[in-house]
Amino acid sequence: MNEKEKMLNGEMYNPLDKDLIRDRIKCKLACQKYNNLAYDDITQRDLLIRKILCSTKEKFFIEQSFYCDYGYNIEIGENFYSNHNLVILDCAKVIFGNNVFIGPNCGFYTAVHPLDFQTRSQGLEYAKPIKVGNDVWIGGNVTVLSGVTIGNNAVIGAGAVVTKDIPDNCVAIGSPAKKVKDLT
Repeated sequence: MNEKEKMLNGEMYNPLDKDLIRDRIKCKLACQKYNNLAYDDITQRDLLIRKILCSTKEKFFIEQSFYCDYGYNIEIGENFYSNHNLVILDCAKVIFGNNVFIGPNCGFYTAVHPLDFQTRSQGLEYAKPIKVGNDVWIGGNVTVLSGVTIGNNAVIGAGAVVTKDIPDNCVAIGSPAKKVKDLT
């Protein structure tokens, strides 16, 4: 099994593998081009972001600047919107449902570095997917860590650090994020 297959299977892999480096360079150059397009060049922005991401629906908008590692692991649903400075480290799948709104300066990080310093110092890592349900609002400066699922109709308050799953129909805030209110 090659390093990319290991990465996609959630196994320990070497991110300095030449094929993974090539994939990241290709994606980061595309993100750089996207971020440097004129803000009013909506047609070119739309065409390029569709090439970067694995799967999109018809209606979505991603404000500049946007950064990701691979792009081929990101799926967004219908009526998706992200504000400025979205970062998605997509070593594993990152899937967003329909009607997801993301505030500025948010990050979704699938990569995990081993706690054991000997393994970590070898440069190895693994990744766990992130899933965001339908009708979710994520406030500004939110960090979502690997392996997390955010349920349908959830609201994540500004500045939260989401380290564990968030259930459907609730508001979660804080670091680490915790449910503070049910939504009906």
